[in-house]
Order: sequence, then C-alpha cells, then structure tokens
Amino acid sequence: MINIKDVITLSDDNKYVVVSICNYKNIKYYYLSNIKNNYIKIGYINKNSLVIVKDNSLINKLLPRFTYEIIDELDNL
Repeated sequence: MINIKDVITLSDDNKYVVVSICNYKNIKYYYLSNIKNNYIKIGYINKNSLVIVKDNSLINKLLPRFTYEIIDELDNL
C-alpha cells in the first residue's frame, strides 16, 4: 500500500515522494515528485507494478483532482 509522503524508488533508480493520491474512474492514481529535481510522474498500480501515465489528456484530467486532494489534506491539519 502506497501512502502520501512515502518515498519509493522507480525503475529509473530515482527516489520519488508521493505528493497526492486521487481516484478517477475507479483507479487510484499517484502524483510522484522526484526528490532531487522536482520532476513529476503520475502512475497507478497494475498487478503489483507502478505504471506511469503518459497520456497527456489523462494527466490534464488528473492534475486538478490531485490539487483538490492536497487542499483537502491541508484543511484537515
């Protein structure tokens, strides 16, 4: 199980922190930020592997959802 603030190492051998998580069409997506250079990736779990989203149309739909989740999280502090 992956949670916000978890640090994971991807196949590119870089470490990413989980910044936000959202659900879209019954799929849980993860917003990941590279610890060294703030490069982001968005992915989902499929058969115990993280699949990186490359579809820009889908990414554009997910980014506002991640933002809403971050705002919700901050409101709960």
